[in-house]
Amino acid sequence: MNWQEVCANPHLRNLPFKIELNEYGQVVMSPVKVYHSAFQGEIEYLLRLLLPHGRTLPECAIATSKGTKAADVAWISPERFQIVREEDECSIAPEICVEVISSSNSKREISEKIALYFNQGTLECWTCDEGGNMQFYALGGPLEKSALAPDFPVRVDL
Repeated sequence: MNWQEVCANPHLRNLPFKIELNEYGQVVMSPVKVYHSAFQGEIEYLLRLLLPHGRTLPECAIATSKGTKAADVAWISPERFQIVREEDECSIAPEICVEVISSSNSKREISEKIALYFNQGTLECWTCDEGGNMQFYALGGPLEKSALAPDFPVRVDL
């Protein structure tokens, strides 16, 4: 199965799960808890506030070498947005990709997703843990704060 087929499948619409594809074309579903959605919303709001010249993309589908992955929140510049605007999944990753970590996520899974986003051209990957603590990464490794949004807090409160 490819991402276009997933998007067109009427049985997969409106599911209360986050959907991704693995490298074998299999649909992978993860349940989403309320706190997860709340952190996504707050991160998206802060990104819009701090970087108003770009766009925020919740549940941003990104084509990777291991299938379609969905960043919980992404921020994309107007230039990159023009490239991906009409695509079913982003052929180039937005500049910032954020993962809100759930209890069901393993460290290996998150590390792999971060690597896949960097392989697709993202400039920074961020994670938000269950307590709202943010971690920022560039291709070279961890950052004390975001270089693209230096005023983004290191902790998001709900």
